[in-house]
Amino acid sequence: MQSAVVRIVITGIAVFLAVATVPGIEVRDMTAGVAAVLVLTILNLLIRPILLILTLPLIVLSLGLFLLVVNAILLELTAYLVKGFTVSGFWPAVGGALVISIVTSILNLFTSDSHRVEVRHSEPRPPKIINP
Repeated sequence: MQSAVVRIVITGIAVFLAVATVPGIEVRDMTAGVAAVLVLTILNLLIRPILLILTLPLIVLSLGLFLLVVNAILLELTAYLVKGFTVSGFWPAVGGALVISIVTSILNLFTSDSHRVEVRHSEPRPPKIINP
């Protein structure tokens, strides 16, 4: 439950930063912004894996750059589903997807436990004699 709340907060920070920095992405009020964050989080959980599988050849051929297009499509779908959250075209959607991707990546680095490394010390084994 805690990781889901952290994920929603991180997505919220990223979306509101994209709204503040990318021209063409607008939020009418705070309620529409929160709704956009929740809808985008749900779309990322449900639809994004399907889109990634369907577009895998394009992602591989473009060395991962097509992921921006997938994220832009999800942002456009969010704008379609949430009244008061508007994305005025494909390029603002790509710019917003880029901002959201960078911000979530950076914030996930700080919140994930995967970067911690455990070091174990073991006793050295005695050498094995093959021909005595």
